[in-house]
Amino acid sequence: MAAEALLKVDGLNQYYGGSHILRNLGFEARIGEVTVVLGRNGVGKTTLLKSLMGVVPAKTGSVKLDGADITKATPYERVRRGIGYVPQGREIFGRLTVEENLRMGLAVKPGGTPIPAELFDLFPILKQFIGRRGGDLSGGQQQQLAIARALAAGPKLLMLDEPTEGIQPSIIKDIGRVIRMLADRKTMAIVLVEQYYDFAAELADQYLVMERGEIVARGRGADMEADGVRRKMSI
Repeated sequence: MAAEALLKVDGLNQYYGGSHILRNLGFEARIGEVTVVLGRNGVGKTTLLKSLMGVVPAKTGSVKLDGADITKATPYERVRRGIGYVPQGREIFGRLTVEENLRMGLAVKPGGTPIPAELFDLFPILKQFIGRRGGDLSGGQQQQLAIARALAAGPKLLMLDEPTEGIQPSIIKDIGRVIRMLADRKTMAIVLVEQYYDFAAELADQYLVMERGEIVARGRGADMEADGVRRKMSI
């Protein structure tokens, strides 16, 4: 039995000035699965996530989350509806402490909502550094903080933009373990934008390959090697 489609994207187009950045994109992301979006720099992967988050309004097309049309919803409304977003470059608040950064992830919750204890189970280093400023953490620790912040409100859809970028191998393994664990709980869908093929292939239940703003290949994660996805990434 197929997993339930939480996110449905249909006919999504996006422009920057006169440039056609996203071209008629359509795909689904299912609960309990990691959907990996692959492609070289400049093919529109980050713009796709920004469009799904509402940071960049869609020119045409539709985005549905759990059956509700959110195409015109603001980023704040999308967070309230259950989208968690980890942007490229992490974008934590460097002058705020780890605790304060995590509380920012609870902004859509009632005042006084406690930070979920599970975040410290997933990323123990954050508990150790709870009072440290975000800007004083290593790149890998900042990435863990960014993911925990996105998880704080309990999203149904988690979107991550190149979480391995500039991160040491030991923390890449920790992040991969957490992503797989979250997917295997069957409570959320995960969309992972990634250039690091081996990391993507290890996690992918479904893959999408983008070129020039279009999805040019798609399939099941288990078939990535047979489908020649590694070669497509290197051309």
